[in-house]
Amino acid sequence: MKKSSRIGFVSLGCPKALVDSEQIITPLKAEGYEISPSYEGADIVIVNSCGFIDAAVEESLDAIGEALAENGKVIVTGCLGAKGDTVIKNFPNVLAVTGPHASEEVLSIVHENLPPPHALDNHSIPSQGIKLTPRHYAYLKISEGCNHSCTFCIIPDLRGKLVSRPSNDVMEEAEKLAHAGVKELLVISQDTSAYGIDTKYRTHFWQGQPIKTRFYDLAAALCQLGIWVRLHYVYPYPHVDDVIPLMAEGRLLPYLDVPFQHASPNILKKMKRPAHSENTLERIKRWREICPDIAIRSTFIVGFPGETDDDFNQLLGFIEEANLDRVGCFAYSNVEGAQANTLENHIAEEVKEERLEQLMTLQAKISASRLEQRIGQQERILIDGITEEGAWGRSQREAPEVDGTIFLPNETALVAGSFVNVEITESNEHDLTATVIKLS
Repeated sequence: MKKSSRIGFVSLGCPKALVDSEQIITPLKAEGYEISPSYEGADIVIVNSCGFIDAAVEESLDAIGEALAENGKVIVTGCLGAKGDTVIKNFPNVLAVTGPHASEEVLSIVHENLPPPHALDNHSIPSQGIKLTPRHYAYLKISEGCNHSCTFCIIPDLRGKLVSRPSNDVMEEAEKLAHAGVKELLVISQDTSAYGIDTKYRTHFWQGQPIKTRFYDLAAALCQLGIWVRLHYVYPYPHVDDVIPLMAEGRLLPYLDVPFQHASPNILKKMKRPAHSENTLERIKRWREICPDIAIRSTFIVGFPGETDDDFNQLLGFIEEANLDRVGCFAYSNVEGAQANTLENHIAEEVKEERLEQLMTLQAKISASRLEQRIGQQERILIDGITEEGAWGRSQREAPEVDGTIFLPNETALVAGSFVNVEITESNEHDLTATVIKLS
């Protein structure tokens, strides 16, 4: 067997891109390549880039430039790679450029420049593949691409139209992850609730049972695995209501990540997002009636072209009435190739920042209030990590990376990936403190 070749790997962007990185690293490891988190000693560096907004493009270009300076042999893949001219214009000496979810193409380029140490050996890697998340949770990508034409977004240009994975394929991966000890699956895609629309909800079979390639059917099937299942990037179609009873029954985590983006009908129309804040508020109310414990997080854009003071005040009113658990927000910025660039009445940067600060200040008060209401409650949490000061974890109401955590002072003997029962004792705007409930 030849000596292993080392490949440096830089993964940028969202969880969808992280899954793409896993799908590249897994066969590379099976062929005997060593994956290095640093440039030192690497024969080639792969940069899985992001190109969604200008800040992400700049970060990706900086990473490519650094990799070239430190190593010299660089393959660029990912969303910025779909804008090949941008990469080549800035760095004409990269080895190659590919778009996102192009693992086969990346492997071929690696082979051309650094032959594999040995033939593909799928038995040398775990059946669930190589994961870049902690062992106790994993992202499960159920589809690729998007059929929407939101004016601020270029995802369909970067990742194409919606392509849903067959339901049996998704379930087989999920089952392998569960058997490998994963305690939490985070279901992701560009538009999770659109799952199966492109296939006309084709039926496949898993463990002898028919499962339609459809949002509800997949969610119900995933519940059978007996682990936490959390839904992300759920566009608020009416059929999303169907999964709320699964949450109320304790089968599906009572959590929805729904990117509402705005509340003003005027701005939603400019964004080409067909929704009305009044209808959304009513649906949130119904969700909470069915499942009182449901946690809802969302993201919003302020300073969209043409956003008036009245539009922004409508958004603030929505935030206050919706009383969401978690909110992310960013100020609008032009994205190369997006339709919104050509809209009239772009907002001054200082106004955008003022609105961003005003919205997040309001949401901080809401979040603090909602977290304070949990003091005295007993909750089951999944431990994420341990330090010298104690352990931290998350309940059903918190997703990793994007939400807050629950800190357990002095609990240094706990194990990451284990469940413990706790009582919430303190709160602030983002996080909670708790004590472990000792069983007598």
